[in-house]
Amino acid sequence: MVLFSSLTPVFIAIICVLIGIIMKKTNGEKEKRDTKSKHPSRPWVDEDLKDGTDHPLEEEEGDEEWQGLEENVAHVPFTGERYSEAEMIKRSQTFYELLNKRRSVRFLSDEPVPREVIDNVIRTAGTSPSGAHTEPWTFVVVQDPDLKHKIREIVEEEEEINYKKRMGDRWVNDLKRLRTNWIKEYLDTAPYLILIFKQVYGRLPNGKKKTHYYNEISVSIACGILLAALQNAGLYTVTSTPLNCGPQLRVLLQRPANEKLLLLLPVGYPKKDATVPALTRKPLEDIMVVM
Repeated sequence: MVLFSSLTPVFIAIICVLIGIIMKKTNGEKEKRDTKSKHPSRPWVDEDLKDGTDHPLEEEEGDEEWQGLEENVAHVPFTGERYSEAEMIKRSQTFYELLNKRRSVRFLSDEPVPREVIDNVIRTAGTSPSGAHTEPWTFVVVQDPDLKHKIREIVEEEEEINYKKRMGDRWVNDLKRLRTNWIKEYLDTAPYLILIFKQVYGRLPNGKKKTHYYNEISVSIACGILLAALQNAGLYTVTSTPLNCGPQLRVLLQRPANEKLLLLLPVGYPKKDATVPALTRKPLEDIMVVM
């Protein structure tokens, strides 16, 4: 009994040490899990604008199964247009002059625009190249006045927070010289709003996820072609990236979870009294390097 009593403090000490080791290990594993679950981000970074290309699919869905395309796509003869050097120079100069007139216009008229024109410019955007020809884009065209106003309410509410809290003084001051703020009247007045969603993945006929390679780059190229098509048709817009509005707008427009908002374009004619900042573009020698 005396021996047991003398050993009791030793046992208690050993038990305390073991408990401490177990708790330390448990806390360490928890911290490691927490660290993995936390992605470094800045307040102004919109999660919807992040590309999912580098995110592996779930193990059961990331196998080597063919993703829905025919195993051997037939190849057909191709004949492209061929112009004389003089015609090439003329066409390239004319197209440059057309696109050089493109400006971001925030004062848009409510004058109606033919719907067929909108159909055609989106068809044109759909000719864009994409990773493995997955065509990971959805163009949502909104013309209903009530729905446009709901979009405006969502955007302005978030944009006011962006300007006052998320973006920082430097960004806000850079925008101030362009006379832009969180008030987006053009979301009501423009006859059309085109919301471009990137599909971060698709679905196979069996329900499994289908990888959309370089989805953000592919959709961004399509947006560039869309801007050129709008300019060619005599329509104007302003490239709007509604920061932190993506999830709400996705729900409002009843888009599926695999689609994330990339860009919002109000489309129409400029108001008669519309103004734009007196900006200049970099000269060729500042943007091109010939090796």
